[in-house]
Amino acid sequence: MKNTLTCTIHILNLLSLSPMKKQFFDSDFKLGILGGGQLGRMMLAPALDLGVALYFLDPNGDSPCLQIVKNQMIGDFNDKQTVLDFGKDKDLISVEIEHVNTEALHELVREGKKVYPQPSVLDIIKDKGVQKQWFLDHGIPTADFYLVADMSEVKMDYPFVQKLRTGGYDGQGVQVVKNEMDAKDVFNEPSVIENLVDFEVELAVIVARNEDGEVNSYPMVSMAFDDKANLVSYLYSPSGRSIELEDEAKRIAEKIIIELKMVGLLAIEFFLTKDGKLLVNEMAPRPHNSGHHTIEANVTSQYEQFLRAILNLPLGSTSIVKPSVMINLLGSEGSTGVVKYQGIERYLQKEGVYFHIYGKRMTKPYRKMGHVTVMHDDMQEAVAIAEEIKNNVKVICK
Repeated sequence: MKNTLTCTIHILNLLSLSPMKKQFFDSDFKLGILGGGQLGRMMLAPALDLGVALYFLDPNGDSPCLQIVKNQMIGDFNDKQTVLDFGKDKDLISVEIEHVNTEALHELVREGKKVYPQPSVLDIIKDKGVQKQWFLDHGIPTADFYLVADMSEVKMDYPFVQKLRTGGYDGQGVQVVKNEMDAKDVFNEPSVIENLVDFEVELAVIVARNEDGEVNSYPMVSMAFDDKANLVSYLYSPSGRSIELEDEAKRIAEKIIIELKMVGLLAIEFFLTKDGKLLVNEMAPRPHNSGHHTIEANVTSQYEQFLRAILNLPLGSTSIVKPSVMINLLGSEGSTGVVKYQGIERYLQKEGVYFHIYGKRMTKPYRKMGHVTVMHDDMQEAVAIAEEIKNNVKVICK
């Protein structure tokens, strides 16, 4: 009896000396996000539901996130010291944009901070040349490519696609070069040069993985793109493609996140070629445009799933609630200035129509200013409503 009592007292003493691991719902837990744009803004609602305090680093003093919460440090997430200063009091650090200073994130990891997705993953993904080589090395099907330091190294076999290795975002830094006239406008910077793929449609799968290694994928979606903006015009969920094709896309997406050993949310964009093959186009290590519809149209939104993954919580169900179509609200061509939205009111009364305005005060041509998700039991009816909204809702300047 005496030995048992002594052992119990010893254990209690050890517990009193060992600090309890901080939990995400503790009042002093801080989750730091590099970036304060619309993706961060859409993280706020599920974070509030889970009791997670989000803190943002963004150079914009009028960012979409800062309009809602005051937990923002204004600064450059590409500056090493700024990222180190931001991360020093955070319990967990993540990103809503991959183009950040990963040298600082590696240092924070060495200091014992948790950073998800891991800096090593961000290093692979934020350089499209490294990303493409990783696909090649790991047997991931992708378009043929080669790397150039500048355009003097390009073999002028038209048509081809030029992608800047770093810095491209929201369709910027990518262009199709069809002939000598197009070649006059190429970027003279380190680039990936790809064969122009003769594809039928672009598809996407979002997959999540937590620290415990649990993996879960969302149903595949199909996308139609605006050629001028190089951005999604329409997203369709479900994709309307075969179960076999969806299973193959999910298998590839899950293989990628597992082999990366990544913790977080990963969006994989595919080309479906005319002969029925899947080729991985690009990947993004964060919530993504191809998952905005999940806020209403799936049991668990991509933003809640992102938080579940990096906090090592059980992953949520990805099941579809209803068929949906998502459209981006882009700044109108020729409009630059303080934003004004036209035509929204008439659609707010429609059942199954959900507007998300990102809070950006200034618009410019093709800037992402918001999105709309249309849900309906009949996919054809959802498409018709989405097309009507796209034709009648305009984002202009005052």
